Amino acid sequence: MTVGALWRRWRDVLAANGAGTATLDAKLLVGHALGFDALQLATRESEFVSTLLASSVSELMQRRLTGESVARIIGHKEFYGLEFALNEATLEPRPDTELLVDLALKALPTGGRFVDLGTGSGCIPISILANRPDASGVASDINPRALEMAGRNAERNGVSGRLNLRQGDWFGALLPPPSFPPHKGEGDDRAEESRFDLILSNPPYISSEVVETLAPEVKDFDPRLALDGGPDGLGPYRIIAAEAGAWLKPGGKVLVEIGYDQGAAVSNLFAAAGFSRISVEKDLAGLDRVVSAHHI
Repeated sequence: MTVGALWRRWRDVLAANGAGTATLDAKLLVGHALGFDALQLATRESEFVSTLLASSVSELMQRRLTGESVARIIGHKEFYGLEFALNEATLEPRPDTELLVDLALKALPTGGRFVDLGTGSGCIPISILANRPDASGVASDINPRALEMAGRNAERNGVSGRLNLRQGDWFGALLPPPSFPPHKGEGDDRAEESRFDLILSNPPYISSEVVETLAPEVKDFDPRLALDGGPDGLGPYRIIAAEAGAWLKPGGKVLVEIGYDQGAAVSNLFAAAGFSRISVEKDLAGLDRVVSAHHI
């Protein structure tokens, strides 16, 4: 069978099984198995494919038919113009999250320092650092396998020297918080250095019962730890809102991604914690996507 016949055959199989992006999926997976980029796939259509390679393609397609995403099968996903490797402990980056990076780049002062909580693949802090060579950051995750992947991605994208990776649950991954307000005297500089200009997070925000209703591509393959936000989906936001103030410099800012229906609830949590100038930013689809809150 030729290259062209092979990808078209699998396109038809995927389409018959309900894949909405059957053509793209077939081309990407066949190209991956053959080691072809898009141009090679188009210009080498008449070449014959060996039985061994055709078998490799079939294995990849069978995985796709179970609902596993193309990005997970291939092992990487593009985000903010960069490439990020994935493993079983990392959430697949979504285009909606690019808004969080856009807002962070605008919010960070020159030479700014930030922390990303629950970093997963590291796509958020790495994208920021790749576009802000003056900035530095800390990224935390409770899962050591996720941090391993974030470290690899930081090296791949040339920012590992400016990204400090920490293992732990939310702020527990960081050093003990500085006193606030800071005590006068010898420890002032050290306390100031342990604070951040910006705190970021794309936390788990789907309620536990809703997780079970998600598409197989998400429910069965994305890590549950990165999806489940507790009974009402707000558990991580309660922690961030309650503890962020101790870690921010005066005038610092928090940016958190939210579900489309969580804008009011998350805003109220930050208001109750004493934050000001709280706003809800919409994504390109016009849906609530990020809550921004300033520390007094």
